[in-house]
Amino acid sequence: MKTTTRYVCQSCGASQPKWAGQCAACHTWDTLVEETIAASQPKGIAPSSGRKLEFVSLAGAIADAPRITTGISEFDRVLGGGLVKGSATLVGGDPGIGKSTLLLQAAAALAKGGATCSYISGEESINQIKLRAGRLKVSGAQVMLSAATSVRDILTTLDTPNAPDIVVIDSIQTMFVDTLDSAPGTVAQVRAASHELIRLAKRRNIALLLVGHVTKDGQIAGPRVLEHMVDTVLYFEGDRGHQFRIVRAVKNRFGSTDEIGVFEMTEGGLQEVPNPSSLFLSGRTEPVSGAVVFAGMEGSRPFLVEIQALVAPTLMANPRRAVVGWDSGRLAMIIAVLEARCGVGLSDKEIYLNVAGGFKITEPAADLAVAAAILSALADRPVGKDSVFFGEIGLSGEVRPVGRSDIRLKESEKLGFKHAFLAEGSKVKASAGTVHRMAYLRDLVARFASGGENAGVRKLAARPAK
Repeated sequence: MKTTTRYVCQSCGASQPKWAGQCAACHTWDTLVEETIAASQPKGIAPSSGRKLEFVSLAGAIADAPRITTGISEFDRVLGGGLVKGSATLVGGDPGIGKSTLLLQAAAALAKGGATCSYISGEESINQIKLRAGRLKVSGAQVMLSAATSVRDILTTLDTPNAPDIVVIDSIQTMFVDTLDSAPGTVAQVRAASHELIRLAKRRNIALLLVGHVTKDGQIAGPRVLEHMVDTVLYFEGDRGHQFRIVRAVKNRFGSTDEIGVFEMTEGGLQEVPNPSSLFLSGRTEPVSGAVVFAGMEGSRPFLVEIQALVAPTLMANPRRAVVGWDSGRLAMIIAVLEARCGVGLSDKEIYLNVAGGFKITEPAADLAVAAAILSALADRPVGKDSVFFGEIGLSGEVRPVGRSDIRLKESEKLGFKHAFLAEGSKVKASAGTVHRMAYLRDLVARFASGGENAGVRKLAARPAK
């Protein structure tokens, strides 16, 4: 059989006939790998050679997909209520973040609930998995272990009428299909191995869990089509310097993509955190300048996290602005609005912003809390320890209301916060605490400049607004 050679980009999956240092599609360097494929003559398909499709009405009654609950409520929350039979779930995350630990704990919990589970590892030996199970104290669970990398062997073992209910593949980048000449982990191998395993899951009604490696940019390694093939994509986030881990759904055909699950890494494995706000605020002591509490939302779950800012003078022509846990572009916008609309002089100041605990905030509702943290640091006066902030800031300096204000206030009051600063048009019910409404950002600046409630008495070093 005649063969041809092509060069496939390991970042985007594009192929080209000749090698080049840079991929012409995604412009990444040193990602083209040579692959040999069999050249076959394309043939037409006879209309009578296939089977006829059966159609059903769109209005027909369809039962909800049955769920298999793991017993780990935070994991079930992210999945939308549990695993669905015949589904494929991809779990990605940085090396050592706890992906294998979480899935081994989930498999053990499912096995104790009566489900049949198989854990197939292509990275570790069976003895290594048993050692981890001993540390996690789940050695008694009836989880069947195996070490394999051949997709053909896996299909031969599992493609039977008595297939297990749950199958964990750790990881998909180590699996290989022997009909391809490329090495495991390449675009072609990951695509082919995933396709065969997902077909098996659909055919035998197996809940398939795939572990995926990530690149240095935080994206799941391999072809982007992998995320389109699976039903659910979960990202395991966290910082090794902090004890908490977050499982976030970025795709879910059977549930919401806004939910997160919070875990704490301990010596005995991952422990659930039913109240994330208590974890993120656990390090707060006495009020300090530049520290503000933000009432945020992740899906249907409210959480409180501390935003810290430091403003320092500098002699540099271009002051430094460093951000950890938030969007640097949005910080630049808040600084510009404070200068242009409120007359706050920040052009000769270095600004450092940090979200305490290593948490990452994505919603624009944090704008007001960030502005309050900067003003507090600039005035060198702490904000009240029992105050929370949330609201979006526009380019004209207006403070806009954000969604689910009632839930944010309820969570704040539950944790003892008595003052809430929010937008003028926010629709909230009666609150046990004091609600401070603001129409424009200059109202917040005036509180700091005049020494109002929960603000410093020293005036800000501000120039008149134009």
